[in-house]
Amino acid sequence: MVVNTTAVAVLLITFFALILLRVNIAFAVGAASTLCLMYLGMPLSNVCQQMVKGLNSFSLMAVPFFITMGCLMGTGGISEKLIALANSLVGWMRGGMAMVNIVASYFFGGISGSATADTASLGNILIPMMVGQGYDDDFSTAVTITSSVEGLLVPPSHNMVIYATAAGGVSVGALFMAGDIPGALLAVSLMIGSYIISVKRNYPKGEAFDIKVFLRQLSKSFWALAAVLIVVAGVVGGIFTATESAAIAVIYSMLVSVFIYRGLDWKGVWRVLGECIDTLSIVLILCATSSIFGYCLTYLHVPDLASMAISGLTDNPIVLTLLINIILLFLGCIMDMAPIILIATPILLPLAKSIGIDPVQFGIIIVLNCGIGLLTPPVGTCLFIGSAVSKVSIERIVKAALPFYVCMIVTLLAVSFIPQVSLFLPSIFIK
Repeated sequence: MVVNTTAVAVLLITFFALILLRVNIAFAVGAASTLCLMYLGMPLSNVCQQMVKGLNSFSLMAVPFFITMGCLMGTGGISEKLIALANSLVGWMRGGMAMVNIVASYFFGGISGSATADTASLGNILIPMMVGQGYDDDFSTAVTITSSVEGLLVPPSHNMVIYATAAGGVSVGALFMAGDIPGALLAVSLMIGSYIISVKRNYPKGEAFDIKVFLRQLSKSFWALAAVLIVVAGVVGGIFTATESAAIAVIYSMLVSVFIYRGLDWKGVWRVLGECIDTLSIVLILCATSSIFGYCLTYLHVPDLASMAISGLTDNPIVLTLLINIILLFLGCIMDMAPIILIATPILLPLAKSIGIDPVQFGIIIVLNCGIGLLTPPVGTCLFIGSAVSKVSIERIVKAALPFYVCMIVTLLAVSFIPQVSLFLPSIFIK
């Protein structure tokens, strides 16, 4: 294997230099790749070809549909109903509003599939509500941002579709099913952490559990939760592809938001669709430019080099698994979620497979790692959104979130070292 070390250096140094200069990640990826191809003397037509190839995927078309679905449901009056449902279920506990926050994130995450949407939508409602009931503002914000990561694991998640595309040959339906138990495990671990802190600080608890109230709130939330059932059942049952189910979900969420919950009118629908364009354009441009970057990495044998370098340190699968997680957590500190998935998957997946990690399990590992990255400075998107919503400084939020980071790391270790946490449901439902 002949390695052009100078070309590798041009590619990686240019990329990280542009990142440090705070150039948009999509443009940094594209510029570094183009410069590398120019150094190699390849025709620049390869850039256009690879960009088209990166977007020419039927599965990838599910991503804009899922994002649009999340935007419609997130602004269509869904949040309040899911909060009420969560309150009727767990509000009776000590620190009840913190528990409501975590459970509501689980429900809302399954609808939006986005941690940032979860933080912005639920945070605007729950953080002021918690502060008004006597909870510390930094604690309220910390609970909100950490619980938002559940939305990345609970199906449908567009980040899983991005991973499936980057990994090649991984079933989207299997990934959807694989995220349920880790998402629930993360919610339980955060609830345990919240309960311990709530008891220590004597935070209030809500009204006693009433089955009639719960059933009433469940009936009101049914139409929102049904969107998740339609998507998951359709994909897992083989009725629809992920892209087809996502398109159906967009139509369904539009009808529910306009005609049932009446949180949007038709002008509001057009406004939401217009707001979606910014997110969609960034994601699709990133997918296109990442395809060029991936082409350069493959051509220069970077995945093989990285695999040999990491495996050369040790042959212990436990240590290698920890190293993979450390690398992903570090990348999460400096990069956003989608580019990490697109860039790191072709590099780290072969190594993960070599030590016995199933591609579906690795998908959950990388998504959870990237989710934690959304909460860590200097690039933590959810961290900054939470700070903007609550008007609490980043430093105070990070300090308040430290116990929850521990809960998330425990969940990550469970997902990394206990394959059945991720693979149990796919083994039953995906044949």
